[in-house]
Amino acid sequence: MSNAVPQTGREKSRAEAAEVEKVEDEDREFVPRGPLQTTRGVTTLDDSVVAKIAGMAAREVPGVYDMGSAARRAFSAVTDRIPNAQTNVTGGISVELGETQAAIDVTVVVEYGVSIVEVGNAIRRNVIEQVEGTAGLEVVEVNVNVVDVHLPEDDDDDTATRTTTTTRSTELN
Repeated sequence: MSNAVPQTGREKSRAEAAEVEKVEDEDREFVPRGPLQTTRGVTTLDDSVVAKIAGMAAREVPGVYDMGSAARRAFSAVTDRIPNAQTNVTGGISVELGETQAAIDVTVVVEYGVSIVEVGNAIRRNVIEQVEGTAGLEVVEVNVNVVDVHLPEDDDDDTATRTTTTTRSTELN
């Protein structure tokens, strides 16, 4: 024999309503959040995909001389001399991805004489436009870190170094 107190009509109705609600929750369809999620499946993006899109967008901005820290730029200078090597467009880009959002950090070297504020804003606009339009992610922030200013004399120094190195190599042969 059970010691349970018999339920009143109101308690039975509440129990039945709770059971119906439980069944309805199980039957509810998947509700997509953002353009990458549909009722027929979910599209996921790797960080490197978003980094490439952001890298290309940042490089398109006038006033951007190069991307990345000094070490990354030195490494790229060496790999650029290797025949058939691919250009690394993700250098200087860091991406944090969520399911529907992205936060992007961009590290750049700007040309001397350009407005750093204008270049930073243009990078931000272009990266947001390209990533949201291409990848379908909401870009919540784009942080721009300017690590250097490229001076016109720097080109002369590079040319002189290359000429001296080439001349020495020719003399040794």
